[in-house]
Amino acid sequence: MTEPVFRDPLDPQENSPPAPVGTASSASKKIADGGAGWERATLEKLAFASLREQRAARRWRTFTRLAWLLFLVTIAWILFHRAAPTTTKTTPHTAVIDIKGEIAEGAEASAEFVVSAMRTAFEDEGSQAVVLLINSPGGSPVQAGIINDEIGRLKAKHKKPVYAVVEETCASAAYYIAAGTDQIFVDKASIVGSIGVLMDGFGFTGLMDKLGVERRLLTAGENKGFLDPFSPQNERQRQYAQQMLDQIHQQFIAVVKAGRGTRLKETPETFSGLFWTGQQAVEMGLADKLGNLDYVARDVVKAEEVVDYTRRDNVAERLAKKFGAAMGAGAVHALKQVPALRYDGRGRSTRPAARHSTTAAATTSQSAAVSDDSPARKPITGGPPMKPR
Repeated sequence: MTEPVFRDPLDPQENSPPAPVGTASSASKKIADGGAGWERATLEKLAFASLREQRAARRWRTFTRLAWLLFLVTIAWILFHRAAPTTTKTTPHTAVIDIKGEIAEGAEASAEFVVSAMRTAFEDEGSQAVVLLINSPGGSPVQAGIINDEIGRLKAKHKKPVYAVVEETCASAAYYIAAGTDQIFVDKASIVGSIGVLMDGFGFTGLMDKLGVERRLLTAGENKGFLDPFSPQNERQRQYAQQMLDQIHQQFIAVVKAGRGTRLKETPETFSGLFWTGQQAVEMGLADKLGNLDYVARDVVKAEEVVDYTRRDNVAERLAKKFGAAMGAGAVHALKQVPALRYDGRGRSTRPAARHSTTAAATTSQSAAVSDDSPARKPITGGPPMKPR
């Protein structure tokens, strides 16, 4: 006999029908299978995404390395390649070399660049003549002398004429160069001349007296403080400097007389340092004719095609120089930060503790420029070089 079962009518679980056998276990299995599939799909997506990211990073690294390699190869090619003239050696043409700006070591109008360009122009069989296109207020007498000497040597070796064509200015050391050419062509308004030498600087002794500053200069050698701007001017040293200026001036005069010969109509002011217009220069024999580059190539050389042989610093060379200067300054700064080695009483080397120190540096500055009164003149510090003007 079955015992009676009492159910609570208010209990929903008591009143619900019994679940079929096996239903709960089937549902749990389906949930478990669905969860495992979702996790597997998610893991697969993450794995494929990681692979794609690695491939992209690998491709980007390869591209970056190839780009840097191409960049370095291009820089090396630019640094060591000198573009040859666009015309062949058998094509008659007029070779042109620019001399612009200050004539100084390291500038585009330096003897290194100008002489290199002249040699290339003279050696080209197609060049009928070499034209120096000048627009310069002057510069170093040494650089100008090197160029002038090389003009004479190349003319004698290759038997080709050399002409100077003046644009705006041909003064001081620029005229030193032009005097070595066969003929000088100018514009009627060009500035020509300034045959002289100058050495300029500043004296601060009066200002120092007013400020109560005492100059303490120690030298080993009577003339080691020659033309020190912070010391009173010594008359004997001033006379010595004047003798040097006069000697360089005579060298300049001799070059002009040798180059111009009987064409020069010398006056008391010819070698006084004055400059004249192109029209006056022709009348004085400092120049030959009025004319520009096209006129010389067409009517004098008889080769209208003009080929530029000027050697210039390209972008890569300028960057290399700046990079080298920056590296040098950084190295000097780093060396200054390294404390000096000391030896203790037992022969061991030690480094002193870092300490703050002040260093007083005695500097001298003597500005010199070889140009006329043009604003293009640049001071040169570090000594008393002489410049023709």
